[in-house]
Amino acid sequence: MQQEGFWNNADNAGMILKKVKQLKDKLEKFENLKKEYEDLHILIELAMEADDSSIIAEISSGFQGVKKDIEAMLIETLLIGQYDKNNAIFTIHSGAGGIDAQDWAEMLFRMYTRWAEKKGYTVTILDILKDYEAGIKSATLLIEGVNAYGYLKSEKGVHRLVRLSPFDAAGKRHTSFASVDVVPELDDNVKIDINADELRIDTYRASGAGGQHVNKTESAVRITHIPTGVVVQCQNERSQHSNKEMAMKLLRAKLLEIKELEQKEKIEDIKGEYREIAWGSQIRSYVFHPYSMVKDHRTNAETGNVDAVMDGEIDNFINTYLKNNNKK
Repeated sequence: MQQEGFWNNADNAGMILKKVKQLKDKLEKFENLKKEYEDLHILIELAMEADDSSIIAEISSGFQGVKKDIEAMLIETLLIGQYDKNNAIFTIHSGAGGIDAQDWAEMLFRMYTRWAEKKGYTVTILDILKDYEAGIKSATLLIEGVNAYGYLKSEKGVHRLVRLSPFDAAGKRHTSFASVDVVPELDDNVKIDINADELRIDTYRASGAGGQHVNKTESAVRITHIPTGVVVQCQNERSQHSNKEMAMKLLRAKLLEIKELEQKEKIEDIKGEYREIAWGSQIRSYVFHPYSMVKDHRTNAETGNVDAVMDGEIDNFINTYLKNNNKK
């Protein structure tokens, strides 16, 4: 009877179908990689038999492609945390640096959005607070795709920018900070006890850039968990009910993180920390002036191609973090 009940449970059936799809996708990746290798091997043999050096460039390009795909599969094997395969709830906050910090937060918003799009992930803005002058004060995104949280948990922390400020008439160099917070989107089967009496729920009008209202009803929802002081909000959905549902999902993820960190039992799975969003607490520096350099202070991974990084090319930093973290 218990077995019948299990199979009749829609949630369990959905989880099984999701797992089957993930395994099929992984198998398909392996088969594609195997075919790439075999095609490259045949190409090399043909070139050697014909003593044809004209296709060396094609062979070299094919080799680099296979190498890159193998590296990507190896990195995926490191994503073994309980929540690594989940979607990610990703939050950016501007820190010390005034309007420059707000502009920096918006630059990070663009960088991570570009990265997610290149991965084939879906990005949904759950909440965003823009400044009337420039940049954003905060933004919360839902990034959907297999292993989204597993990859993005490496980005949690304070990010530091050094550049000639476009907002300084004297053209002086400024240092700005923004923080990134990442938690996994939880499945409905993950139970977190939340007492409704310990919640303060406020509604307000969803707003766009410059404070213009998206609608005239108070559909946006802000929830405060009084015992912990955790505040979450959502204004992306069309109805107050949907915004409240999404905000509660975010709250559950935040409270789970607190629970995990307090218990110290699964701290390897939900990792990373940030303190004050200012000097001495950054995990990565992005220097535009007096030289070009992006450096991760945890792994020493670095690159001089700042433009590529800001266009979403951050896999090297993510992969190096995951490989180093796996050794510990």
